[in-house]
Amino acid sequence: MSRFAKFFLKLLLWSLAGVLAIALVLATICVALHATADLDEPKFSPTEGNAEIVSDSLRRWKDNALRINAEGLWEMKVSGSAFERGEAIGKLAPDLLYIQEKAFTDKLFEMVPNKRYRDFLHYFITIFNRRLGQSVPLEYRQEIKGVSVSCTHEFDDFGNPYERQMQYHSAHDIGHVMQDYMLVGCTSFAAWGKDSEDSSMIIGRNFDFYMGEDFARNKLILFEKPDSGYAYVSVTWPGMLGVLSGMNTEGLTVTINASKLEVPTMSATPISILTKRILQYASTIDEAWKIAGEYSTFVSESIMVGSVNDRRVAIIEKTPSSMALYDPAASDSSVTRIVCTNHYQSDLFKDDPVNVENIRMSDSMHRFRRVEELLDSAGRVSVASAACILRDMRGEGGKSVGYCNELAINQLLAMHSVIFRPEERKIWVSTSPWQCGKFVCYDLEKVFSSDFSSGIELVSDEIPEDSFVHSQEFRNVLEFKRMTYVIQKAAHLGLPFPDDSLKLYVSLNPEYYNTYKTLSHYYLSVGRGDEASSCLQKALTLPMKESERMEIEKQLKSCR
Repeated sequence: MSRFAKFFLKLLLWSLAGVLAIALVLATICVALHATADLDEPKFSPTEGNAEIVSDSLRRWKDNALRINAEGLWEMKVSGSAFERGEAIGKLAPDLLYIQEKAFTDKLFEMVPNKRYRDFLHYFITIFNRRLGQSVPLEYRQEIKGVSVSCTHEFDDFGNPYERQMQYHSAHDIGHVMQDYMLVGCTSFAAWGKDSEDSSMIIGRNFDFYMGEDFARNKLILFEKPDSGYAYVSVTWPGMLGVLSGMNTEGLTVTINASKLEVPTMSATPISILTKRILQYASTIDEAWKIAGEYSTFVSESIMVGSVNDRRVAIIEKTPSSMALYDPAASDSSVTRIVCTNHYQSDLFKDDPVNVENIRMSDSMHRFRRVEELLDSAGRVSVASAACILRDMRGEGGKSVGYCNELAINQLLAMHSVIFRPEERKIWVSTSPWQCGKFVCYDLEKVFSSDFSSGIELVSDEIPEDSFVHSQEFRNVLEFKRMTYVIQKAAHLGLPFPDDSLKLYVSLNPEYYNTYKTLSHYYLSVGRGDEASSCLQKALTLPMKESERMEIEKQLKSCR
């Protein structure tokens, strides 16, 4: 062997040894981080006994109650200390907690079918969230602990019930990080003064966090009266104690919209826990701003805050490292409306290259402009016209974009849709399907003084269901959603699918680009490349966000 060959071999061996040493160090660090992860589980001695089943629609635990109304909404009222509130939620709804967790894990299994990848994901999230306990205030860890006592042990492979419930509260944030995968795309707006029917504040929002129809089935209207701070209502799902959309008895509202600016490096306070803190302890925009500044979050988020005491609505724009207040009405009294989708508007962030790119590539500005168009055409906004805006399924300029398109305000997947009238302490909550069912109205003062023995809804104030639910188009949408799942399954397995059924599929939603994108994936899976290419070409003629257009153009080049 030549001298050069020996030198090269030594260099190769030393390089390999170096790589293995680095890999070993990284593996050791990962194991150590995983082993030292601590979610700060509080100690708690649960109370003996189960909730009283008063009737098929009413349950009681001490002074707390859970009922289901005629429209299928679950309504719960709890009070007391953090442990007492959490335990009451668990005692009243152990079956709902199980159903919700089962739906979540089933969706996770569907999204990540490989067990090794799921185990890796669990391992990674445990490391990522290793300081989550330190980031969640003790009061809310105690509440979560109280709930977890009633949770199943069926999913203990992912941690004990308390650990899982803590991790689930960061799932919404992780969904925001993955917003390009259409887990999140919310729209909200507010009008007051000259833009409101009677000058009072009207706030509307669609919460488009999507984890499947089973996960969205059990909507929960949670009325909490803690032993400190203000009582409040939150629109949520069983087990979710963070606030996504809510209002307190001081007439302060909060809603959250994902944005994109910084990539998180580790967990901090889940955004819904921060907004819960704001709702419980703030009565003005300034107080909300101060609380927001006391916590680090690991996602970029817009928190829209409506305040009766301030007589206006503002947006707290927060990132993991900084925050800004978008409050145009504070300096200009002629400003009497505000719109929030999924990009930043403040002077601090609006020209940031990441925000500019997000606006260019995403659907956020499309929905923003559509809301402004509808507000202009509505004139002075009423609760009824707010519902019409939240239900709108068209793109900018009223252009048809097909059903379920991200460019539309109503994408037919909303987890919930809510309208607030803070001066009157009233909240309207959508019923299924999505925001197309009737909106049920609640008065906070009435609810907190009720014992839940009879209905707590204000029937005279409800908003009727959208006539769309009685149309052939609605039936087409339901069939389209069903067939999309079946065709995707066939494509995944490489199974044949009848051509006449594929033609029917196109006829159900012909103006939606994703109809043809779904078909192209199927055709590629069965070796019909020319038809896949034709579908992608058709998709490119239809409205879509720029990131989708670039992806489809890339797929088309691959087909060719």
